[in-house]
Amino acid sequence: MSNTKTEKSVEKATQEVQLVEGMFTPSEANHIINVLIEQKINFHKLQKLSMCEGCETADTTYENNRIEELLNEKQIAKDYISIARKEGYNVVINGTLNISFVK
Repeated sequence: MSNTKTEKSVEKATQEVQLVEGMFTPSEANHIINVLIEQKINFHKLQKLSMCEGCETADTTYENNRIEELLNEKQIAKDYISIARKEGYNVVINGTLNISFVK
């Protein structure tokens, strides 16, 4: 689904991509969530490495904080799915990626 609007000579376009949608066993859900979060962690690790290349004193505070936050979110998701597993529930995941740009 895509739409484009013009607001005061500013063009704005948005796009939605359905990354994940459906019901999963706790094991499947755990795998899907881990893969998504690990990819985001790897992105920030590469950003950090890129910043440090040739400049050991680069400020990587933002990247370090994002990595730490993502590791915490990964643990929270793992604990949450563990409850579903113990209680015999399946897990529903709906993950929509909203992409937009403004000119």
